[in-house]
Amino acid sequence: MTSDPADRSQTPDWLAAALAIEPETGTVAVDGTDIAFRAWGPPGEGVILVHGSAAHARWWDHLGPLLVGHERRRVVALDLSGHGDSGHRPAYALARWAHEVVRVADGAGLAERPIVLGHSMGGLVALLAARDFGERLGGVVAIDSPLRSAAAEAQAHHRRLAFVPPRVYRDRAQAVRHFRTVPRQDGEPAVLAHIAEHSVRAVDGGWSWKFDPRVFARDGLTLGELGRPACRVALFRAEHGLVPPAMAERMRDRLGGGVPVIEIPAAAHHVMIDSPLDLVSGLRTLLGGWNPGSAASAEAG
Repeated sequence: MTSDPADRSQTPDWLAAALAIEPETGTVAVDGTDIAFRAWGPPGEGVILVHGSAAHARWWDHLGPLLVGHERRRVVALDLSGHGDSGHRPAYALARWAHEVVRVADGAGLAERPIVLGHSMGGLVALLAARDFGERLGGVVAIDSPLRSAAAEAQAHHRRLAFVPPRVYRDRAQAVRHFRTVPRQDGEPAVLAHIAEHSVRAVDGGWSWKFDPRVFARDGLTLGELGRPACRVALFRAEHGLVPPAMAERMRDRLGGGVPVIEIPAAAHHVMIDSPLDLVSGLRTLLGGWNPGSAASAEAG
């Protein structure tokens, strides 16, 4: 990104209002590890938001209040283990994170059959939740979530990241200045600033990132592992993101012909940063047609 993530000089009114809304916070113990969450809206029917790799729940701070909407749905964002303010584990896997999502949904004030919304790696977690726990969910949405590359070299590079010690910066301000999205992209400066400020933590000798580098050793997800879900599924893709149209079509065919593929025009991979209102509009429209309390199965089930 070319902009300074600490620049808040021209924060839009809608964004300032959303960030001013204080969420509830809490933790749910899942298999011996505390999983942190943030929540907006009254307890009841709603959604749970799942961040991407090396990200955290506060990537959703500016969208959570907007997704509450006039329906007054419950919106919960969690830190997967190894991320944000949640505890760490000896090892990580998409299926374990899917289990965490379902357990946090149960413990964070969401009614039966919540809808899981996941971005990037979080969308893969959501798709596994649909496969493994679909009968307990109202639906899942994967937002620009690419399937695993079959190239052994790419997988080896991804796993090597797990053994690279995270850099330690001398002070908080220096760490925040070095925040970058992966892949790099521009976006709303105030959103970038907010995410950057909450992506660092104090460590011995200075400040570093709020994730366990071992999260990069996790598995991926292939087309053959998707399975046919027992709940509704929708796919969002960014026009200039990581999921090309052909991949989205293959995913839809595997999941079932009734799965919608919704494109966010002009957006890059981190849609909540560069096209947040377009993303909210698309999600609100979709959720308006989905009743989280229903027991309907996916069309292709």
